[in-house]
Amino acid sequence: MSTFGTLFRVTTYGESHCASVGCIVDGVPPGLKLTAAEIQVQLTRRRPGQSNLTTPRNEKDLVHIQSGVEHDTTLGTPIGLLVKNEDQRPHDYTETDLYPRPSHADYTYLTKYGIKASSGGGRSSARETIGRVAAGAIADLYLSQVHNIEIVAFVSSVGKISIPSTTISSTKEDEDHVDDVLNPEYIELLKTVTRAKVDEDVTRCPHEGTREAMKARIIRAKEANDSIGGTVTCVIRGLPAGLGEPVFDKFHAKLAHAMLSIPATKAFEVGSGFAGTEVPGSRHNDPFVLKENGGLTTSTNWSGGVQGGITNGEDVYFKIGFKSPATISQAQKTAQYDGTAGSLAARGRHDPCVVPRAVPIVESMAALVVMDQLMIQNARRATAAPLPAVTSLPPTMVLPPGSK
Repeated sequence: MSTFGTLFRVTTYGESHCASVGCIVDGVPPGLKLTAAEIQVQLTRRRPGQSNLTTPRNEKDLVHIQSGVEHDTTLGTPIGLLVKNEDQRPHDYTETDLYPRPSHADYTYLTKYGIKASSGGGRSSARETIGRVAAGAIADLYLSQVHNIEIVAFVSSVGKISIPSTTISSTKEDEDHVDDVLNPEYIELLKTVTRAKVDEDVTRCPHEGTREAMKARIIRAKEANDSIGGTVTCVIRGLPAGLGEPVFDKFHAKLAHAMLSIPATKAFEVGSGFAGTEVPGSRHNDPFVLKENGGLTTSTNWSGGVQGGITNGEDVYFKIGFKSPATISQAQKTAQYDGTAGSLAARGRHDPCVVPRAVPIVESMAALVVMDQLMIQNARRATAAPLPAVTSLPPTMVLPPGSK
């Protein structure tokens, strides 16, 4: 389906080569100061043609607010957002009239609907994510202004080149000792990284010792008419405890849903992720300690800020794996739709690696999840607020006074 969210709902529309792409955003609180320029920031970070590491397709991706905003103020009614497609080249896709691109969505979309867009990737194109980013920019603005929530994503790997993160090195089956699941430098990066730091380099990797190698790896793939994958890591700071709707809409389950709906994604992990599976519980558990202002915090955060599917007030961090882009200009042996064997060397303008441009998409989808979950939790609390205080339960059944 093309709609995401429960109370903060986003419906995207458009294909790669249609007249425009965009979205309808429903559930935006009235009274939020909002301009097209504030939405444009994230769209500009996502747009093609940013550097020699991305597709040369030249789209300005200028957003036009169609409804729901007057005098730079949201009305509480649905907000329509439109971005024109201005640099389409349908003639670059004549080969795909005969051939489904290997590992692309051409074949599966045709088998599902019995019909497909005449050129480009249709709804499977990354052009569709423009609506997500525009809507996410609105959610991000509200979360930042009202709740001081900060969402920052960055490129953590390209191919086999990655920011050093884990400290686990032993391969012995009976060797359980490990100082930390993730190394201190990486944990500090998660605590301090900013979008400004991420945008210092075209790779969107904030680790100076890694990004030049990443850049060279992407260029090598591009020069070989090939592609390469990578990972994007995202951290959400300032979240309150209590977000998430067990059992099927747990906070990290909604994040996984959001992230794996992004084109080209293949993997998702939260907190220590797969590295945490190699560490015994005695080392992986996050002990509770008293905060200076009351309430509990944890001395470590291998859980990634989520326990039992509910946020615990710590930073939430997660990683998404993006495959190597399917459309490449290198000739590949494959078959036509009718089964005739042949060779396809796709034309068109495509990213040799999607992760630098995926960063704002990941941030935007995270913002949509947080906004929706926050509104659901606030609705629950507002509904319960008029009820009399609960005084008949044993003390062990309620949160202690002063806890936060």
